[in-house]
Amino acid sequence: MSFGLGHGRDLDPGDWGMDQKDLPPVDQGKWDPRRWFAHPERRFELEIGSGKGTFLLQQAPLEPMTNFLGMEWTNEFYRYAADRLRRHELANVRMMRANAVEFIRHWCPVGICSVIHLYFSDPWPKTRHHKRRVVQDQSLVDIHAALVQGGELRIVTDHVELWAWYEEHATRNAHLFERIVFDRPASAGEGEVVGTNFERKFRREGRPFHAMTLRRRETAATQGS
Repeated sequence: MSFGLGHGRDLDPGDWGMDQKDLPPVDQGKWDPRRWFAHPERRFELEIGSGKGTFLLQQAPLEPMTNFLGMEWTNEFYRYAADRLRRHELANVRMMRANAVEFIRHWCPVGICSVIHLYFSDPWPKTRHHKRRVVQDQSLVDIHAALVQGGELRIVTDHVELWAWYEEHATRNAHLFERIVFDRPASAGEGEVVGTNFERKFRREGRPFHAMTLRRRETAATQGS
């Protein structure tokens, strides 16, 4: 299926894009995405489900000392986002076509992400598809491991049932995360929560938005490590 995002123009990820299939085999150990940047020592943030890359395109120029990695599974959206970033020559952003949950679980080193962004994720509304939702008990364990001490998982959705799912999982995993107020990014426009393409589309439809931030707690296991 084609979304026609390129409008007849070839989409070129260039050095800004990578496919999960090009990562080393899982049994060879972790793969540090920070090595992809000219300054791997800088603060690192990851976005799950970047879509067209609008959040990254808006936020990265405001934080030149932060490296951002966007992850998108749909190939055309991934290529479109990476092409946009390449054309804007943003040195502190990269895109990966990947299943972010798999990447965090199998490849991502422990304690490298200052923030993980999850904005307007697919709600997978049918009960039999709930297992495909990004937030699960196990994925929260994996996200907790990927975050630095005090790191944050920032979540926004328009979907009422998915919001209830997020609240349920946040409550059940309160030993891993402290729930705090969502702090809207500086790149969000007036009246916006984040300012992604999905938010702007849903705002025109009059949908309400829900947001939370889960801040990583230090657990007994991490204290002893």
